[in-house]
Amino acid sequence: MKPVIALIGRPNVGKSTLFNRLTRSRDALVADLPGLTRDRHYGEGRVGERPFLVIDTGGFEPVAKDGIMYEMAKQTKQAVAEADVVIFLVDGRQGLTPHDKTITDFLRKSGRSVMLVVNKAEGMRYTSVTADFYELGLGDPYVISSAHGDGVTDLVEESLNIAFAQRPPEVEEPIDAVRGIKIAIVGRPNVGKSTLVNTLLGEERVIAFDMPGTTRDSIEIPFERDGKHYTLIDTAGIRRRGKVFEAIEKFSVVKTLQSVSEANVVLLLLDAQQDISEQDAHIAGFILESGRALVVGVNKWDGLQSDRRDEIKVDIERKLNFLTFAKFHFVSALKSSGIDPMMKSIDAAYAAAMANLSTPKLTRALIEAVEHQQPKRKGSIRPKLRYAHQGGQNPPIIVIHGNALDSIGDVYKRYLEKHFRETFSLVGTPLRIEMRSGKNPFAKVEK
Repeated sequence: MKPVIALIGRPNVGKSTLFNRLTRSRDALVADLPGLTRDRHYGEGRVGERPFLVIDTGGFEPVAKDGIMYEMAKQTKQAVAEADVVIFLVDGRQGLTPHDKTITDFLRKSGRSVMLVVNKAEGMRYTSVTADFYELGLGDPYVISSAHGDGVTDLVEESLNIAFAQRPPEVEEPIDAVRGIKIAIVGRPNVGKSTLVNTLLGEERVIAFDMPGTTRDSIEIPFERDGKHYTLIDTAGIRRRGKVFEAIEKFSVVKTLQSVSEANVVLLLLDAQQDISEQDAHIAGFILESGRALVVGVNKWDGLQSDRRDEIKVDIERKLNFLTFAKFHFVSALKSSGIDPMMKSIDAAYAAAMANLSTPKLTRALIEAVEHQQPKRKGSIRPKLRYAHQGGQNPPIIVIHGNALDSIGDVYKRYLEKHFRETFSLVGTPLRIEMRSGKNPFAKVEK
């Protein structure tokens, strides 16, 4: 088992900046705004030959009794429970605060090994920056700058020494362990994405709170179901551009779009309690442009009257008619209904996206399509489609070779796409058709 390090502290002390440095990534959102991280966020790091897991957490309010701060505190407390070593970050420039003392009281009762770390100490003398924090009774503070990297390597090595001293390392899994199908769960705010993740996992792994925009980061969660491995990505809800006021909301949109690009399959979640919006169509359009395999879940289907269900289906058919390749499932994340068929469609969409299509079979399918319907002439020339081969996966790309293919229009390309899709059962994935015309060997060469 890799040792686990949890980053704990009040808002805006630099936890996410340190997380990004430890994982050598930009997986955690970073901005000069308190309360940016809300869910606990996992990453992998390595010092020399020693790998470890690190957990980024939200600003910690141990005494919060309700609301979003209470939900964030639950996530942080869970991270402490999972950790071998807790790195308690405080702000060297702001000094000791009553909030730091409250967190210290909680950590002292947790029974975990705690390292007191004074951050933002670049350019400051050790004695002056640490003097106040001895009052916490957590031993000699470590002084770092997570933004500049000062002292970070020594800090991690010491935390790993503590972790390994507590429990000898077992056989370690590779740093690039197989995570299975990568599924990005996307949709507008408050459609039930986090609730769906929790339902699939059977635990409160991410905050499911009745307030739009609760999830701001994209959280990756390895997951196993019916013996199959997956990685779920719970993403921030995408708002219409005109309603993205805070800088952090813009970062969230970027993270969500990145998650779509990195996923194998995207699960677009819609809200059956609301009409299909223009924003739903925009999100679907981006998924289509990115070439990701797609399954659509219409959530909150339970409790709707039959006439309302009919209205939603008509609305979907009218506004999302360009998603004919995708499977639609009507589900309730809260009541776990319709989840199994949806997961089967995700498996099928992934299989279609990663399908290996042989050149002989593709060429045979192309010949059948042309025999059934030839492309239109352009003047006196009729395009000739000679053979086809696969040019890529996720999405599948079919490259067609022939002569005068530049004159083939979109209508005929859509006909070919439909034929290939039906022939090879490519359900749930976009399909790209590329035309490549060969040079005419009998064309006159100008001298």
